[in-house]
Amino acid sequence: MMDLTHRTRSSLVVRAALAALTVFVAAACETHPPPPDTVRIPVVDTLHGVAFTDDYRWLEDQESPETRAWIDEQNAYAELIVGDTPLRTELEERFRELMDVPGAIFPRRAGDYEYFSFRRPGREVGAIYRRPAPPEPEDGRRGGPVDPEGEFEVVVDPLDLRDDATTSVSIIDFSPDGRLMIYAIRDGGRDEREYRVRDLETGEDLPDRLPTYLYGNVSFDEEGEGFYYSRRSRETGARIRYHRLGTDLEEDEELFGEGHGPERFVGFSQGGDGRWHVYTVQHGWARTDIYLHDLRSGAAPEPLIVGAPARFSVRFVEDELFLLTNLDAPRNRILALDLENPDPDPASWREVLPEADDLLTGYRFIDEQIYADYLQDVSSRIVRYDMDGTPTGEIPVPVHHVATLRAWGEGRALLTLTSLVTPSHIVEIDLETMESEPWLPSEVPFDGGAYEVRQVWYTSADGTEAPMYVAHRRGLEPGGDAPTLLYGYGGFNVNLLPRFDARAAAWMERGGVYAMATLRGGGEFGEEWHRAGMLENKPRVFEDFIAAGEWLIDNGYTNSDRLAIRGGSNGGLLVAASLTKRPDLFRAVYCGLPDLDMVRFYQFTDTNNMPALLEYGNAAVAEEFQVIRTFSPYQNVRDGVDYPAVMLTQGDLDTRVPPLQARKMAARLQAASGSGLPVILDYDPRTGHAGGRSFSRNVRNVAMELAFLLQQLGVSE
Repeated sequence: MMDLTHRTRSSLVVRAALAALTVFVAAACETHPPPPDTVRIPVVDTLHGVAFTDDYRWLEDQESPETRAWIDEQNAYAELIVGDTPLRTELEERFRELMDVPGAIFPRRAGDYEYFSFRRPGREVGAIYRRPAPPEPEDGRRGGPVDPEGEFEVVVDPLDLRDDATTSVSIIDFSPDGRLMIYAIRDGGRDEREYRVRDLETGEDLPDRLPTYLYGNVSFDEEGEGFYYSRRSRETGARIRYHRLGTDLEEDEELFGEGHGPERFVGFSQGGDGRWHVYTVQHGWARTDIYLHDLRSGAAPEPLIVGAPARFSVRFVEDELFLLTNLDAPRNRILALDLENPDPDPASWREVLPEADDLLTGYRFIDEQIYADYLQDVSSRIVRYDMDGTPTGEIPVPVHHVATLRAWGEGRALLTLTSLVTPSHIVEIDLETMESEPWLPSEVPFDGGAYEVRQVWYTSADGTEAPMYVAHRRGLEPGGDAPTLLYGYGGFNVNLLPRFDARAAAWMERGGVYAMATLRGGGEFGEEWHRAGMLENKPRVFEDFIAAGEWLIDNGYTNSDRLAIRGGSNGGLLVAASLTKRPDLFRAVYCGLPDLDMVRFYQFTDTNNMPALLEYGNAAVAEEFQVIRTFSPYQNVRDGVDYPAVMLTQGDLDTRVPPLQARKMAARLQAASGSGLPVILDYDPRTGHAGGRSFSRNVRNVAMELAFLLQQLGVSE
């Protein structure tokens, strides 16, 4: 066992000083106690001829007694720095008000019941419920929303499985006769889940279950005699299998996946009354291969389109296969393939909706018409088309809003609307007149009318222009010193949309400016925008984010002493790379569940998301390594630099982003920073990328996050 005597002795000193220092910190927030000492044990790696020294490799051993003791010290230090202040208490109370409100419940009918899962207000975790299905309305008009305070039968309560509210359950699928339900159990925040089959008549689980593992989609066959599932191995890749109820899992038939490694996602869709399977092989977030399998013919799956530099999202529509794709259309279009004569040449496929000036993100069918979702400069549009692609109208959507439409009886639909200053609410629309009436008003206690949102355009280092949303209290005049929080993501073709966020609301209520930057690497402007921020172009994402921060300063909103940034996951990489490149630009940083050691990311095969190598790059490849080494945050921390205050968060059960990265980065920044500003790590053993937090823990986390950022920007009340 390593000798950590010096570290242990130092930690005792820190613990002994906690009470006295709390008062001192509250009185003089610019002076902070030093972090616990972390022992350095250098390990030198050489990759492609370049040597790297890692002083904190020992922290990669998550279960060692030394690492566990170090985590305890870091948590104590984080609590010391943030403190049990009136600001934090007020934030917790406010977040509980903003977050403990019911949302929309849309049941799924199975047999004689409607099923749904949600968290009741006041409860720590959601559960699966059911109620008798109401009769179908004779006039085709469906009823009002489900009352979250109603009396429902509990089908599965995760508190029966674990009483600390860190285990969650979710509905996956129902058998065609509504007698059986597949549901998933997630232990903490890990991506791996267990799948069980519940007999809904007896209330008992069948012996058939999928043990805790990584899975893709899972669904019953057309007869309800078994189910298909995608099982993902971190070593060999994903395989599509079929399990017949009542048999041993070892007897499951493998249908597809051989030869596809762990850097690919493999999924399936069913159609044609169980005749057809479409298998999708997703190469990262930029390319999809499609295979078609006629299950009744007994033949092997046939490649439909393989190797095309495009993504495909499939849907069975009667005798055709609809494909939403960016093939020869960077902003997407919809094609249709005749399943009876599946020609593999895309040139022969029917074009349902051509590429438009705006980004096509999805579509649905209502009353034999197509309602297509578009993004126009990161704001929602919904356009109606006849089935032949002729436009016939548009759903009215306010500017700078995110909108979602769903069918709700003959000639009617529900429209969900939200914005940075508008909590989510639902109106019912008459699709002929486009007149609307409230269906589910928001119960979030926030006066959006007191705030305003505008969209500005900033210029990145290479001259590229990008939009940014800026929100604040109505009438605020830029004075150069407003506490400002800049948020971004920039990756994986994700569209970062202006939805209501309790964090943003609480920030603005305290006089702050909230900014959300659109960055390359996302999908907001199509595939060209995405590719402009991935692999060799990944550094452009950080340039964009830095340029957004500079715009806020140059345009009089704030200054570098009043500018904070936040990001999570890939956004954690974003803010960490930005703080190592421009430590002078920001005063405080929130870095959640982050990827940070990108040089060794490809080696973390137990807990990383292997397909992400096709987005970030793989340091095992010499050419990609040369780019990665320029931005990998952990390797770019420099001793003696005046870094901003930093709060990192992570947990043991993150099996998508290796938690060891946050541990090492906290130690490295604490040792390197010359600013005297705090670097803290808030670490939860049950947290992971997929959750693992009770409602109260979520409230506690967001309050601690904002309290830290506000305190560092000089906002104490």
